[in-house]
Amino acid sequence: MSRATVLVTGGAGYVGSHACKALARAGFLPVTFDNLSTGNRWAVRWGPLEIGDVLDPPALHLAFKRHRPAAVMHFAAAALVGESVREPGLYWRLNLLGTLNLVEACRIHEVPVLVFSSTCAIYGIPPRIPIDEQAPKEPINPYGASKLAAERLLHDAEAAYGLRFAALRYFNAAGADPEGEIGEHRAVETHLVPLLLDAVLGLRPPLRLLGTDYPTPDGTAIRDYVHVCDLAVAHVRALERLLAGGPSFACNLGTGRGHSVRQVIETAERITGRRVPHVEAPRRPGDPPILVADATYARERLHLMPSDLMGLERILETAWAWHSEHRARRLRAN
Repeated sequence: MSRATVLVTGGAGYVGSHACKALARAGFLPVTFDNLSTGNRWAVRWGPLEIGDVLDPPALHLAFKRHRPAAVMHFAAAALVGESVREPGLYWRLNLLGTLNLVEACRIHEVPVLVFSSTCAIYGIPPRIPIDEQAPKEPINPYGASKLAAERLLHDAEAAYGLRFAALRYFNAAGADPEGEIGEHRAVETHLVPLLLDAVLGLRPPLRLLGTDYPTPDGTAIRDYVHVCDLAVAHVRALERLLAGGPSFACNLGTGRGHSVRQVIETAERITGRRVPHVEAPRRPGDPPILVADATYARERLHLMPSDLMGLERILETAWAWHSEHRARRLRAN
């Protein structure tokens, strides 16, 4: 029996590659569509690779014709908050126009469902914590604004074309594949967990604590860290729900638990048995002090129970295993 094909834009990236592995385990054939500008060819292991860009409609149409996907997962995006403040045009072009090109390809090739990688950045500085899906959408940086606009585009596409979608607004993805096959690796890194583990390994300078004067108990920003494999499972469950005829929906993907930067450092030191070198630095533009999810909707719709989600210790254990075994070798090779 042939497997249903899912076109995965950005499938060579961090979350996308973990989603491809989860798709394969669930019986789908993931086809990665990626320009490899930030993704890694070695992370494409569970299906074919189509090298292409979502800003190139002819390349998209060729991939749709060749593989005839039953559905699309859309991860391809620019996703760095600080960079979005410096280079807003890049973010609007890739995150909105790229999504528009993909929606048009779905319409032309009669692909009925799309799972969209959204973000908690659409909420901006929320008036209450934890953040539920009905919270005001007031992004404070171009990254969040461009993702919110893409969500609105999907609503309009459903009304006009019948394209059903799931917009998964995830919080801070972290961790690595527990089997050690893939992990978090970028040429330009801004995420806390890989940066602090690189500092532990001596591959980068001391970690910079970006803001120690936030209105939080220890002065550092608080985030909801969700394991990348839990995110991958959530994407597959959202896809299965849509393919079974379920309606479009948007939901947060988080654990409902927040940890400060200093707490992450303390946990990392306990797991690695080493000190995390770090220095204090000013806040990064566009960063809210606290982002923690209300995960009720994900529990109800995707059956992601708190007891099933990997916590901060498991996140750091899997990330440390990946970094110490694989990432150090790859960085030195570069």
